[in-house]
Amino acid sequence: MPLIRPEIAATLRRWSEVLIGLGVAGFGLWALQARGAFFQGLAGLVILAGLALAVIGWRRMRFHREGTAPGVVQVIEGQVSYYGPTDGGFIALGDLVELHLVDRGASWLLIAQDGTRLEIPVAAAGSDALFDAFTHLPDLRMQALLDALDAPDPPPARAIWLHPARRAKHLHLR
Repeated sequence: MPLIRPEIAATLRRWSEVLIGLGVAGFGLWALQARGAFFQGLAGLVILAGLALAVIGWRRMRFHREGTAPGVVQVIEGQVSYYGPTDGGFIALGDLVELHLVDRGASWLLIAQDGTRLEIPVAAAGSDALFDAFTHLPDLRMQALLDALDAPDPPPARAIWLHPARRAKHLHLR
């Protein structure tokens, strides 16, 4: 018989990064009692680091989607790979020029420079690794991405990010 109920353990796992960050910040608050400006300054840095970890954990938690979707996602050395039951493929992050949220928020659509398209369900196994991969895209606002994921009534398709060179090209066409 487990010591912690499974649903409580699942909740703690989901919130673990946020709780660790808050724990680090709490330790920094405790360390502020130290005498001396050096140790108090160090404690202040620990508080800031803990709060930063908590914010990043909060964003990762918002990015994660419950449920299961077919396929497996891997991000290895700047390459996003998706292995699905009927389709799949891979795209290098350096070749990515467009990122869309399609199927009413159920799938990511990645488009490369050469026109290669890769559709990945947001709840596929390993899709949490896309959070870190997407942070490397220039000028991507993660808050806009998270807001699009959390939209109560998402549109059928939504452009999340365009490469800066492609964005300039679209502006000149209008």
